[in-house]
Amino acid sequence: MKDMGPDYKQIYTDIIEEKFPEKMDDFRIRRKIEGISSVIDIITLNRMIFGEPELSMECGNQKLRSYDQNSVLNILEYQKKNKLNNTETANHFKMSRNTISKWKRLFKI
Repeated sequence: MKDMGPDYKQIYTDIIEEKFPEKMDDFRIRRKIEGISSVIDIITLNRMIFGEPELSMECGNQKLRSYDQNSVLNILEYQKKNKLNNTETANHFKMSRNTISKWKRLFKI
């Protein structure tokens, strides 16, 4: 992420040290923390640390998400690469299928 935003590396390091110290030894998690560059990285890291959220909890948190252009394009590329429809893509990323449709219209994909 850009220098102007939160220091995600420090935030996630603090969370792991305080709540999940056993996960500090996981090379995949440490590598993901070092390489945070998009919203997709943050979502992936959250799943690695906290596991899959419960559906009811996820629905409430979905309203607070925002995606940068790079993340949107990565999601649409994932859909294309894996030959998924909008519903399958939305379910994978825990978002609305209407959001996927809107992005496809905006980015002419």
